[in-house]
Amino acid sequence: MVNTIKLYQPLLRAAMELAGVRPRKIEIEPGTIMNFWSPIQTQNNKKPSVIFLHGFFGDGMMMWQLQVLALVRKYAVYVPDLLFFGNSATGDSRRTVDFQAECVAKGLAALGLQRCTVVGFSYGGMVAFKLAELQPELVESVVATCTVPAMTESISKECLKKLGFPTWSELLLPNSVSGMKKVVGSHRFPRIPNRVFKDGLEVMFDYRKERAELLEAFVIPDKDFTLPEYSQKIHLVCGEDDNIFSVGKVKEFKE
Repeated sequence: MVNTIKLYQPLLRAAMELAGVRPRKIEIEPGTIMNFWSPIQTQNNKKPSVIFLHGFFGDGMMMWQLQVLALVRKYAVYVPDLLFFGNSATGDSRRTVDFQAECVAKGLAALGLQRCTVVGFSYGGMVAFKLAELQPELVESVVATCTVPAMTESISKECLKKLGFPTWSELLLPNSVSGMKKVVGSHRFPRIPNRVFKDGLEVMFDYRKERAELLEAFVIPDKDFTLPEYSQKIHLVCGEDDNIFSVGKVKEFKE
């Protein structure tokens, strides 16, 4: 039986190219390649630039396709696959959020971006915050959705206890349809058929070892984190039913 995700991917690429966006592989450094969906027409493009950073589920365009189609006429839209998602990978041993942000910054520089708004969801939101901290001249503003600036040990323990999982890998690297449902259910997405979950398991979880390392590296000791004084405008977006990053937790950072 045909895998619905594999069937959909070329259709998605065709739709995006018709909308004016195509994938490009950029060598960040020797051994590190990142895939960026970016505007086909770049000359004399005076549209404001928006970068979308995906979460720990799927890849860039699978995550943000509807937003890209809604905004592409008025904005220059860029959607990278973070390292070990989609068509991005590295031989480097670093797995930190800092390294992800550094690679995104280098990729955007290679594409000629000088100023942009960064939108990040969940794990991608943490990368967005780090990008804003490291590259204030590049990032004009941040829209952070269902996320926090950093996953400290205390926040991690609180979230995992609430979700009923001992580790992030057991939640975010599922091996079954029921496990996939728990990942999606943690953010209250619309109902999705079991067939799609089954097909997703077959094609969306490459680099399991490396992704487990990413999850281990993104939790940092409380003593190592101090909330930066961001120079940019920061917009925090969260849902009342979010089971990972609650409204209360996001308000704590806002205050």
